[in-house]
Amino acid sequence: MWNVLLSFSGLVALIQLIFLPFFPESPPYLLLQKEDKAGCLKAMKQLWGEGNYQTEFDDLMKEKAITKGTKIMNVLEVLREGSVHPQLCTMLLLLLSLQLCGLKIFETANLQESIIPYVSLGVSISELISIIFCSSIIDRFGRRVLLCGGYLLMALILVLLETSLLLSDQFLWLRYCSVILIFLFIIAYGLGP
Repeated sequence: MWNVLLSFSGLVALIQLIFLPFFPESPPYLLLQKEDKAGCLKAMKQLWGEGNYQTEFDDLMKEKAITKGTKIMNVLEVLREGSVHPQLCTMLLLLLSLQLCGLKIFETANLQESIIPYVSLGVSISELISIIFCSSIIDRFGRRVLLCGGYLLMALILVLLETSLLLSDQFLWLRYCSVILIFLFIIAYGLGP
């Protein structure tokens, strides 16, 4: 029944597709991107209930004044911008290595077929934990600390992972440690990068 479990995310996506058109746009998007002041105030009232949101509106207006000279780029413009190519390549290589890394580890671990659905569930739970944890600490520590800490944790976990894979033939329990390290890697990735 693991295929039913994995298809549950598709059901959630379908529910979102059905109901999201009935929700208002975000107030910052309406004000900063569309320059719709009335729509922004209306969205604030729809999302947060009746009240005076002049302070929040003024904060958005200040942000708009600060970013007035900044040009918003679409995806193609970002891809054409030479100054971001190193960052894009780094992200692409990291994402590709994540995919290959997981396949190799699950192959190397020689897990029983009955355990694979639980491993897939564990990966999803790890992603969920990282999203919840990151969203709760990002305001306290800031993006820079989370990025640096996340990359350092990922590097440490990859060293441990490589070690566990090299020694997994001698110590069978290290195969399961490899799977746990994958979960920790996903959590570290979600915390920062």
